[in-house]
Amino acid sequence: MEMTLENLAATEALAARLAGLARAGDALLLEGPLGAGKSALARAFLRAAAGDPALEVPSPTFTLVQSYDLPGGRAAHHFDLYRLTGPDGLLELGWDEARSGIVLVEWPERLGRLTPQGALRIELKPGAQEDARHARLTGWEDRL
Repeated sequence: MEMTLENLAATEALAARLAGLARAGDALLLEGPLGAGKSALARAFLRAAAGDPALEVPSPTFTLVQSYDLPGGRAAHHFDLYRLTGPDGLLELGWDEARSGIVLVEWPERLGRLTPQGALRIELKPGAQEDARHARLTGWEDRL
């Protein structure tokens, strides 16, 4: 599925829709260059999933992972793997435990052998306008 997201509000609407479809054990793999909107989509997803539009969602660029408690006893984990060279450091970050919840992964190509089967891949590219994005989603064929 491909779409143009005309502005930040459209990106946030897509994230909210995906948050409503996500289940424990799901992985969302956010692909694209720097500045493509991966963090904005993750932030909007987490706020929608938590039901809190003011939720503080810092970038995990330096911490590598941020975890969130969601309603219904669910959890979500936002990974930014930009600073990793491969999957070896993920186990120390609690990857196996995080997989029981929802994981959002920026720079998923660094997952290597740990890439989850059945993940939703979201490729983002900057659009023609400043806040516009082009999005291509693959996976979750039974839900999208």
